[in-house]
Amino acid sequence: MARFLIEVPHGTDTVACARAVQVFLSTGSHFLTHADWGCMDGVHSAWMVVEVGSKAEALAIVPPAFRSGTRVVALNSFSLEQIERTLRRHGALGEATRGPDGG
Repeated sequence: MARFLIEVPHGTDTVACARAVQVFLSTGSHFLTHADWGCMDGVHSAWMVVEVGSKAEALAIVPPAFRSGTRVVALNSFSLEQIERTLRRHGALGEATRGPDGG
């Protein structure tokens, strides 16, 4: 199974926000009832990390009314060894110790 981050934005006004949460909580879906919300910090989206077989399966978890705005991202991990091999292959291994601003 692959891991996916599902990001579901919704309207920012109080009623739209409350209705989105209500839809998620009333579905009975474990994924939806355990979503994390950013609304209290002014970011009107729900997030879930799920393990399913494909992006299509991940998107199918989302209620149909919210699917068109949903973003599904396949997640992966890296080992330090993998990254060092990649940097070595591109002649940039020494650059890895510097910060993103070059310093």
